Amino acid sequence: MVEIMTDKQFDKIIKMISMILDGCKDLEEAKKKLNELSDNADKKTEEK
Repeated sequence: MVEIMTDKQFDKIIKMISMILDGCKDLEEAKKKLNELSDNADKKTEEK
């Protein structure tokens, strides 16, 4: 089954990422945080 993301869902994801990046002091910290989030998302997907 193919899931299609709506514009509203996409905008919400972009806002969430923006909020995460606003709290970062440098690029390395931002990369680390985003990698942690993507790792957690992958684990949740595998659990289903």
